[in-house]
Amino acid sequence: MYHAITILEKIKLFAVILWPILVTELSYFGMNLIDTIMSGQAGTNDLAGVSIGSSLWLPVFTGVNGILLSITPVIGQLLGRNDRRSITDIVTQGFYIATLFGLVILGAGWIFLDPVLSVMSLDPSVHHIAKHYLIGLSFGIIPFFLSMVVRNFFDAQGYPRITMTIMLGVLPLNFLFNYCLIFGKFGMPEMGGIGAGYATALSYGVVLLFSAVMTFRVEIMRPFRLFKQWSAPSWNAWKKQLRIGIPLGLSLFFEASIFSAVTLFMGAMFDTVTIAAHQAAFSFTSIIFMIPLSISLALTIVTAFEIGAQRLDHAKQYTRIGVASAVCIISISSCLIYVFRQDIGWIYTNDPEVAALAGQFLVFAIFYQFSDAAQSTLQGVLQGYKDVTVPFFTSFVSYWLFGLPAGYMLAAYTALGPFGWWLGITVGLTSAAVGFFIRLRIVQRRHADSLDLSSKAGST
Repeated sequence: MYHAITILEKIKLFAVILWPILVTELSYFGMNLIDTIMSGQAGTNDLAGVSIGSSLWLPVFTGVNGILLSITPVIGQLLGRNDRRSITDIVTQGFYIATLFGLVILGAGWIFLDPVLSVMSLDPSVHHIAKHYLIGLSFGIIPFFLSMVVRNFFDAQGYPRITMTIMLGVLPLNFLFNYCLIFGKFGMPEMGGIGAGYATALSYGVVLLFSAVMTFRVEIMRPFRLFKQWSAPSWNAWKKQLRIGIPLGLSLFFEASIFSAVTLFMGAMFDTVTIAAHQAAFSFTSIIFMIPLSISLALTIVTAFEIGAQRLDHAKQYTRIGVASAVCIISISSCLIYVFRQDIGWIYTNDPEVAALAGQFLVFAIFYQFSDAAQSTLQGVLQGYKDVTVPFFTSFVSYWLFGLPAGYMLAAYTALGPFGWWLGITVGLTSAAVGFFIRLRIVQRRHADSLDLSSKAGST
């Protein structure tokens, strides 16, 4: 990381940080995509079961990942101030936090998984596949969370290419694991969609192994002595991280959970074909969302670095670069989705009814992608400022008090049916984007006023 001066230098540095993050996010999502596509080839019930299981896992994955993401702005601001002494302890405490949350989630799953699935009144086969898909995946939860701590440690220093390299190596292994366990190849049991959960768990374990190895192999990472130098668990250190991490994680949880909630409500209101079509369309649009999500993560890194050095005008310039890039890219992708909407469904299924319905869902997806790009990038900037509490409340109100009720009303009481849920998502995302924009202006003004006061005090 370095402090770029001109706009051109900033664009270049931003691109250098962004593209490995994008490849990494696409690789993570690719694992889920492989689960979905290969399960769909095993059967419609397998696709629906994995879709329900993924929908339950997604908000948990996103929420805890958001909590662990607090490491990135903390390390970024320390580096901006040229203070590297505390970084190893921050990462070590992050390992403890990751393990704790992993154990809590495993316990919650053991208690609540069956009751939650039972409420949905699923087809017995879909219920069975969803449950055992998640049981298989659960074996990889703690390794996955630990690997995310290491990833955030790499990214905060401006080295996202390390995790990108790891994920590019793991992705074909994930395909192989799925191939063996879903279809029973090379002497492995034929498990259908359930096998996708175990394949993902194995992949998460490999990611952690490779991440740990890279902390020893990459020369610039060796001085931090991760996995060698262990500090004792510290409640005070946990509180500092969780003060940022919990509101941040809950903000991301509320965003992800609205998509999962929509899938779960659809499971209760509509048939298996509709669930499968919804999941196919959502899975594809989620690939596109990896672009603004990656821009958001890159914005957190560069803005935290500039804020730590008190270069507030430069942080604003990165904000403009990031938000404009996201909106432009989504404009292009929306046009392509509209043109090829009828063909995309066939990527996920051999069922013509599912493929045709997925194409109709994609038309509605175009509406929410712009708001999704705006809210994601603005939230990434706020994370760079370590401003997370107000965005947490904004997310809750936008998604659960505006978006979800609007979707239910449109789906249940208008001719839109299942498409009403997607318009409800648009309402929630648009509300969040407006709220984050207003909050960012307030935060930027406060930081500028604080810097002015510091300058005046120093001059006297």
